[in-house]
Amino acid sequence: MNITISGKNIDITPGLRSAVIEKLSRLERYFTPDTEVIVTMSVEKERQKVEVTIPVKGKIIRSEQVSNDMYISIDLVEEVIERQLRKYKDKIIGKKQSADNFQKDYIDNEYLESEDIRIVRSKKFEIKPMYAEDACVQMELLGHNFFVFMNAETDEVNVVYKRKGNTYGLIEPEK
Repeated sequence: MNITISGKNIDITPGLRSAVIEKLSRLERYFTPDTEVIVTMSVEKERQKVEVTIPVKGKIIRSEQVSNDMYISIDLVEEVIERQLRKYKDKIIGKKQSADNFQKDYIDNEYLESEDIRIVRSKKFEIKPMYAEDACVQMELLGHNFFVFMNAETDEVNVVYKRKGNTYGLIEPEK
């Protein structure tokens, strides 16, 4: 695997670099040697964040973990990616998708954790045009963490969502 490590508001020390390489090298049993792994480490106040992105043909395997210790974040991010790989193997390597980025042993091996994703509830609702701020108010009134709405300014379907620290996010389609 080709691991690229970068930092935001942090100097990547040799100790951090070796910890990332040591932990992520455990994923080599899943991927071919030419698979790209992008690691971004950042620090914001007491938050030590590690993001790992692995683009594979047609999909992106990604995990972001935050803790108060960068080494703990590194451990967590590796565990989450490994769990994702075991659990969603059949989804990651679809029938129409090439398995070029993955080791043969990983593709051939069956994992007990492989469960189908089941949608257990479906809702239909009328989408009325509104502004993003109004959608946030509506989301709060409903007690939800996200709200789908038609943006009155763009006439496109958008999503507002609640973030940590009582802030909000807006998801818009890319043009």
